[in-house]
Amino acid sequence: MRLIASGEVRLAVYEQGDPAGPTIVLLHGYPDDHRVWDQVADLLQDRFHVVRYDVRGAGGSSAPRAVGDYRLDRLAADMDAVLDAVGKPKVHLAAHDWGSIQGWYFAGRSDRLASFTSLGGPGLDQAAAFFRQAGPLRAAGQLLRSWYIAAFQLPVLPELVMAPLARALGATAADARNGLKLYRANMAGGLSRPGDPHVNVPVQLIESTRDHYVSPWLLASLGQWAPKFRHRRIVADHWAQRSRPETVAALIAEFAEWTTDG
Repeated sequence: MRLIASGEVRLAVYEQGDPAGPTIVLLHGYPDDHRVWDQVADLLQDRFHVVRYDVRGAGGSSAPRAVGDYRLDRLAADMDAVLDAVGKPKVHLAAHDWGSIQGWYFAGRSDRLASFTSLGGPGLDQAAAFFRQAGPLRAAGQLLRSWYIAAFQLPVLPELVMAPLARALGATAADARNGLKLYRANMAGGLSRPGDPHVNVPVQLIESTRDHYVSPWLLASLGQWAPKFRHRRIVADHWAQRSRPETVAALIAEFAEWTTDG
């Protein structure tokens, strides 16, 4: 592990495999840290240079106190800082949950991704487009799955609830408290965003069929926004990289190699 600077924040970065090889960045979500990818990283390291980092507020990275320091533009700057530190102008990204939300944002605004594999989280711009396009029943179905987003805007109570839940998931209470700022900085106005949902890179969507947080209708709508799009379904829960690591690693590797060769 090494610490790299992104403005005033220090990010804990972890590398495996041959740095001369193609690089895959594995980005975690909430309330996790880089360890949620342990099994997948071990499976990829013989073929790729694997990079993980704890996002601001999680794991070994520093935690800004201001809610505004968790905006998506700050998270995108963190990604740029990590890529600069590992000396890679372009990488393959695989991201889960809030990492995937960051990934969609980054993919629409950067030329540093060769491919993007998304698990368990659409981008906020893409989700907003879904709500504009979807009928009332499908929109209501997703809103029911996203009830916690509104709940996380409440004061104090989410911190009290998420701390023990995070520990049950193998995370820390501090990470759970800090990560709530992701929702408060970027979702205080709900899921309505005016941004362009188009992205600039090939996208692979890995849909976990037992994910209780994202509806299949929302996921099915994402393909229209990418120049190349692959949709893979696996029987898994929200944390597919833990319950099905061999399958997830194989899909990430296959897509990275396909987009590199293509």
